[in-house]
Amino acid sequence: MSRGSALGSSGASELFQLLRDGAPRTRASLAASTGLARSTIAARVDELMRLGLVSPVADAASTGGRPPSQFALNPSARIVLAADLGASHATIAVTDLSGTVLAEHGEPMDIAQGPESVLGWMVDTGLALIDGLGRDRHELAAIGIGVPGPVEHSSGRPVNPPIMPGWDRFDVPGWVQQHLEVPVLVDNDVNIMALGERALAWPQVEHLMFVKVATGIGSGIISGGLLQRGAQGIAGDIGHVRVARGSDVPCHCGNRGCLEALASGPAIARALREQGVAANSGNDVVELVKRGDIDAIQAVRQAGRDIGEVLTACVSLVNPSVVAIGGSMARAGEHLIAGVREVVYTRSMPLATEHLAIVQSAAAENAAVLGASMLAIHHALSPEGIDALAAR
Repeated sequence: MSRGSALGSSGASELFQLLRDGAPRTRASLAASTGLARSTIAARVDELMRLGLVSPVADAASTGGRPPSQFALNPSARIVLAADLGASHATIAVTDLSGTVLAEHGEPMDIAQGPESVLGWMVDTGLALIDGLGRDRHELAAIGIGVPGPVEHSSGRPVNPPIMPGWDRFDVPGWVQQHLEVPVLVDNDVNIMALGERALAWPQVEHLMFVKVATGIGSGIISGGLLQRGAQGIAGDIGHVRVARGSDVPCHCGNRGCLEALASGPAIARALREQGVAANSGNDVVELVKRGDIDAIQAVRQAGRDIGEVLTACVSLVNPSVVAIGGSMARAGEHLIAGVREVVYTRSMPLATEHLAIVQSAAAENAAVLGASMLAIHHALSPEGIDALAAR
């Protein structure tokens, strides 16, 4: 049975999920799969065909009488922009309606430059990618954006983001739409990484946590098949949970002992410098680990244990089937994950870990862009998205 989208389980999104795989289907099979009335399916499919978003394909085998008409999603009919705006790096991609990346560009980018500078770069780079593909800008259906801070999803505005000075309550969709008049969807970067990881590697998993370990630490939670944002959009903000080992370590949030102040890339680098090891950033730590530096390996393993201490509580609360570890520090490989497993498997209740997989992200550095693409595609193929495309 096809699972619903993690972005919603309405009949419309079920239809989207069924069509996304590109397999030919009839109106009757869609009605049976979604539970929607045949008249609703017929109206929606007719509109999708009128817009070129689905196309007729070779007819299905007949059981007598006229063969049923089949159709499938035409993924090349429109394109979307997907942007991963991190604390220190930004990536933007153009994808088709199946999420296949057609063009991509990334470069170092300081999110603290402020919204107009960063979003201006995003718009200019996105348009250059579209032009480079020889596609018409009017083919753009939607834009999905991930940012490294809490987001009020209904408005797309960042809310008190600790590492994004100048972004608080900034109208990201409104600013972007002054330059590109299409729907703009914004979410926390770890939420979209969870969407990307699930879409790529775990489409049948209903309960999944994605943990990003990079300049900061956060998690995206999919529970009961749905992305959980919480009341204020900060569900999964594990980076500022207190860890006993670091009770006197100050965090940029104003508290002491936060997980992020102990186990993020910059925190591991700082700990190594205090031991006399030359490490100025998380990237330096990863390179040291790859070269077999014992101090770096032990520091990363300890960071994994610290993360595992917080995740032990999460495993009891959320009971996921999969915990995927991603972000730039995941490039340190099994050493980080080994530390996480060591603590979670030791301290959690056996029933909670009996079938729990703690794994390195399969989507890796593509998780956020893939998730941002899912955010945009889901909206583009929703009833309101289709209405907007028709109006244009």
